Amino acid sequence: MQPDLREQKGLDLTEGPITRTIFRLAWPVIISMFVETARGMANMFWVGKLGAVNLAAVVSATFLIWFIYVLSDVVSVGTVALVARYVGAKDEDQAAYVARQAYLFAIISSLILAIFIILVGGGYAFDLMGTEPEVTRLGLNFLRIVFLGTPFLFLIETFGACFRGSGDTKTPMKVLLVSLSLNIALDPLLIFGIGPFPRMGTNGAALATFISQGTAAVIYGFLITRGRLRFKLSLLPRFNLDFSVVQKILKIGLPLSASGILFIVVYIFLNKVTASFGTEAIAALGIGNRMESISFLTCFGFSQAASALVGQNLGAKKPERAEKCAWRTVHIVVLITGFVSVMFLVFPKWIASFFISDPKVVKIAIDYLRILALSQVFMALEIVLEGSFSGAGNTIPPMTVSIPGSILRIPLAYLIAIFWGVGVDGVWWAITLTSIAKGTTLAFWFKQGKWKTKKV
Repeated sequence: MQPDLREQKGLDLTEGPITRTIFRLAWPVIISMFVETARGMANMFWVGKLGAVNLAAVVSATFLIWFIYVLSDVVSVGTVALVARYVGAKDEDQAAYVARQAYLFAIISSLILAIFIILVGGGYAFDLMGTEPEVTRLGLNFLRIVFLGTPFLFLIETFGACFRGSGDTKTPMKVLLVSLSLNIALDPLLIFGIGPFPRMGTNGAALATFISQGTAAVIYGFLITRGRLRFKLSLLPRFNLDFSVVQKILKIGLPLSASGILFIVVYIFLNKVTASFGTEAIAALGIGNRMESISFLTCFGFSQAASALVGQNLGAKKPERAEKCAWRTVHIVVLITGFVSVMFLVFPKWIASFFISDPKVVKIAIDYLRILALSQVFMALEIVLEGSFSGAGNTIPPMTVSIPGSILRIPLAYLIAIFWGVGVDGVWWAITLTSIAKGTTLAFWFKQGKWKTKKV
């Protein structure tokens, strides 16, 4: 029997049972996202063995590394929305053309970004965070090595967006699993200098990330040239950019990415507030962020499923099915994040102790996890509905909610933590309260339904 090529290269999301399709799309993306989280956790786990200063350096650098991921979303969010819309409309030639333009733009923009951050931006960011000199030195070296791999990351995100927009979320998962396995294997070898490898400390963790991401980009290129996409994508190095298509991609991707960039800037300031309570507080912030990423990335996986479902169904002129897919996804993720909240409330000490044995760090992280538990369901609302809006090509509402909500965290953190004298827990409360507000507001906005008539 001949294999079903449609099954291999992507799903038609405009027909069939909704819940089953949501899980079919979401679970590979969730695993992919957890792979990326596991990459960071592996780095933190091994670097944590070097002490609180080394861990704080990697945590501080991680806020800036988020900057790469957010900017890559400028390309990937727009690519998913447009590819899904054209695939839903059965116009695979146009889907291929959009993917080609996204690929070319990803190469150019990532090279410019990498050069800027390596030569200029990193030092200013650490000065702004106000970290201790040794934390700054270690973190800046870590950051520069990771940023050398910016083109790899942009290609990974863009190629993955092409597969997800066509309904294939399994291929990105498999590629990232290979990449993670390599990263985990290299971490202890390069950090501690095991066998023939030099002892590189925190720089070893950065180099492991660089090598593993480069490997993932190469694998994607191989799969695409072998015809694993639903449409034919040429990777020939001819830079014939169509700026009208790039403009469409940017119009969809920039609002969410602008929100993400602001989110990072806000966290730099929050890191500065946290730093005023000591290096242990920064290390605890990193642990809390990593654990919150469990629910965040689960939500993001379902968000990608909602984005593809909404995009293809709007392309097929089925707006009511698109809406039903979005809310069904929300209901599923609310249940999942509710369970995560219980875990944060019941087992915070065990979770914190997994990363570091320093009792001061563990104590601070316990409070962080318990306060974060209150916001996980609302974070689910925000992230899944952001994906639903972006699948419709309507990313202005999420930006409108996210930007003021994120900015509010800075004065709120100063007010609660310092002015009211609550201490570092005030930073955690600022994060939680604004998450509740953003999730509630975005749910109300999506319910109005104007996104159904959005043209792309």
